[in-house]
Parts: sequence; C-alpha cells; structure tokens
Amino acid sequence: MPETVVVIQARMGSSRLPGKVLKPLSGQPVLTHVVTRVSAAKRVDRVMVATSTEPADDAIEAACDRNGWTCIRGSETDVLSRYGRAARESGADILVRVTSDCPLFSPAILDAMLDRFDPARMDYMSTNWPERTFPVGLDCEVLRADRLIEADDEATDPYDREHVTPFLYRNPKRFRLAGHRLKTDLSDIRITLDTAEDYDRLVTLLAAHPELADPATDVIAVVERYFS
Repeated sequence: MPETVVVIQARMGSSRLPGKVLKPLSGQPVLTHVVTRVSAAKRVDRVMVATSTEPADDAIEAACDRNGWTCIRGSETDVLSRYGRAARESGADILVRVTSDCPLFSPAILDAMLDRFDPARMDYMSTNWPERTFPVGLDCEVLRADRLIEADDEATDPYDREHVTPFLYRNPKRFRLAGHRLKTDLSDIRITLDTAEDYDRLVTLLAAHPELADPATDVIAVVERYFS
C-alpha cells in the first residue's frame, strides 16, 4: 500500500486573528482538534505539522513536542518549500495537505478521497477544484508526493510558492487533476477559522452540538441542519 502522510500547515502570525491555531476551542487548542481529526482517518499512515522558522512559531513546535507530533520548520512565505521538505523527509507516496484553520476537519471526507485517489491515474485531487461544494473549513488536497516535489523544484511564481498547489492545477495539460464534490452545494457555509467572527461562530456551534468534538460525527449533516 502507498505510504500516505498528512502535512498540516500552521503558523501563529495570522494578520486577521493572531495565534489562532493555539486558541482554545471546546477545551483544546485548535491545532489539537486538527491533528486529532486528521489522525482519525483510517487511510493515513503519518501526520506532520509544518510551521515556519519565525520566533513566534516556537510555540507551535513546543506544542508538537508536548504532544509527540512530528514538526518541521521552514520559510514563512515559501510554504511550498515546507511541503517539499516534508515530502522528501517523510518518503511519502501520497501527500495530503490540510490547513490548521479547519478545526472541524472531517476524517471521513479524507478517507473517501483516499479511496478514490489512484496515483496511477491521478496526480492531484481537491475539494476546491474545479469548484468548491464543501463548507469552507472542510478543505483537503491529496496529491502524489513526487509531483509535489516537482512543483517545489520548478515553481518560481510567488503565488505558487505561497499557496503550495496552484502550480499543479494551473497546469492541467501536465498534471492529471480530479475534483471531490458534494451532490449539494454547501459552499456558502463557513466553519473555518480566519477571523474573530469565525471563532465566535465555532464556539457557538460546538456549544450547541458538543458531539462535533468526536471526529466520527458527520460534520456535514450537523452543520447543514445548523445553518439552514
């Protein structure tokens, strides 16, 4: 079986909500929610946290050390280089990109994507390509690690370096792309963590539905009812 490694990008320096990845949410730091939920996916072999070398992100490395999570560090702005390092050092066959602003990340969605992802026929699969249908905050990308390394070696556009995967999906003649979508478009639902308003929304949602703290809960079914 291919080795599947999830890399969670995290940093403390958000301009809209500084320190958001370690803010408390339902009794645990946001990053703990993300790592726990990613780790609950049945098809995942390892999880890594990729942060920057900025002094503020020492707190993220310390959190990883306390919890026994693998942490790698690299450029704050060249996030693609962080992922390239993770791909090389992990020896992964399949790399999964998740961001730390998704505290309600669904391991069920990731397992469904990994069930579909065939590295013999696909290089890249995303919940957001060619369009988003999932709620914002359930974002996930699956790709062949060797294709990610190619992107790291070749991409020069600062946008590609900062956002990791555009080099792949902006070159559809070179890379084999696949989308993962819902039958119903729920892209207007927002359960990500980017602003203070997002944080308040998540606190209220988890207070109303404490079962969401369990990674096995059907997040989509709960939030669709909650926001309808």
